[in-house]
Amino acid sequence: MLSTPLASVLARRNIHYGWVVVAVTFLSMLVSAGAVGAPGVLLLPLQREFGWDTADISTAMAIRLLLFGLMGPFAAAMINRFGVRRMVLSSLTLVGAGLFASLAMREVWQLIVLWGFVVGFGTGLTAMVLGATIATRWFVARRGLVIGLLTASSATGQLVFMPFLSMLTEAYGWRTAIALLCGLIATAALAMLVLMRDRPADLGLAALGEAKDAPPPPPAGPILPAAFGALRDAAATRTFWVLFTTFFICGASTNGLIQTHLIPLCVDFSVPEVQAAGLLALMGIFDFIGTVGSGWLSDRYDNRLLLFWYYALRGLSLLYLPYSDFTLYGLSVFAVFYGLDWIATVPPTVRLTAERFGRERANLVFGWVFAGHQLGAAAAAFGAGLSRTVLQSYLPAFAIAGALCLVAALLVPMLGRGAGRAKPAAARG
Repeated sequence: MLSTPLASVLARRNIHYGWVVVAVTFLSMLVSAGAVGAPGVLLLPLQREFGWDTADISTAMAIRLLLFGLMGPFAAAMINRFGVRRMVLSSLTLVGAGLFASLAMREVWQLIVLWGFVVGFGTGLTAMVLGATIATRWFVARRGLVIGLLTASSATGQLVFMPFLSMLTEAYGWRTAIALLCGLIATAALAMLVLMRDRPADLGLAALGEAKDAPPPPPAGPILPAAFGALRDAAATRTFWVLFTTFFICGASTNGLIQTHLIPLCVDFSVPEVQAAGLLALMGIFDFIGTVGSGWLSDRYDNRLLLFWYYALRGLSLLYLPYSDFTLYGLSVFAVFYGLDWIATVPPTVRLTAERFGRERANLVFGWVFAGHQLGAAAAAFGAGLSRTVLQSYLPAFAIAGALCLVAALLVPMLGRGAGRAKPAAARG
């Protein structure tokens, strides 16, 4: 591995190796996010080639999003037990295998198995808890900024890849787009293999901003008891249920809705597919700005106040969408405004989780909170597809998502300052 000599070189320049870990994790999450977001571009090409209806394809997408979320707490426990590098390599291998095998699919059940179960399980092995784990293990100072960067990599990957995949699909077919993703996944796996280390202590370092004599982390316990034990303790607090519910709404209004169904919605209003995919790319650019900015803000301001405004503004943007008349100007305004808020909710949610439930359990509890996010995403992915099939319109689903975001904004003040803080393990006896 190159990590040891590289860490020594960086240390002489007063650069913490944690930033290399962030870069490798950023790349891994970026390409994994491209795999998660690809079905939003490929929905219409699959319909045209195979004659599958929207509800059938949405079923596979819903399963993928559901597994991506439900694996979260168990992914955190497996990362704690087996290490970051092993779990990320396992994740990338499964995702790459599922995508590669899909090049030969011909039946809708194959789509459900490969893009639903295999890719869903593979991405779920790390899920969003990977970024939370890296931020809390390697950083005390700049933690919010790191969470913002890694969250932006995931969300931006889902959006920025879409126009490129759309152009490739239009010019050469959807199989070429999938082959490109497989190559990028292999590149990320190689970088992870040679540069990733599990903890700062593996290189004789402390986390950035942490005292060098900090106590070592407790040993990781068995996977299922660790995951369900974190849920048992967290579920006894109001904080957990507020974060879980608001993150459910977050997932319903982002991954499950916009990422999956915005392009088909735009096509219904005579917007070309490539132009619609370009809107997602524009969202991705502004999402990167908004999410990194959210991480910076979360290090400095009340995270509850940030969440209130993020959910309220997102709700208003979704309610505005039908009134954009689906013109280039109207959709561009929506893309910029919504993009800034796409997943800005993650840095303050992770920080609140770490603050209330402790550094070593933060990724486990956030895994359960993130499960709520993906339950919402799966419900929206399926529900919007069903709305299009039954009602011949996506608009009811978008209106419901906007109203739910306003509900989430009203729930955030229930967190209270310091309310619902989990007791330390020793106090629970």
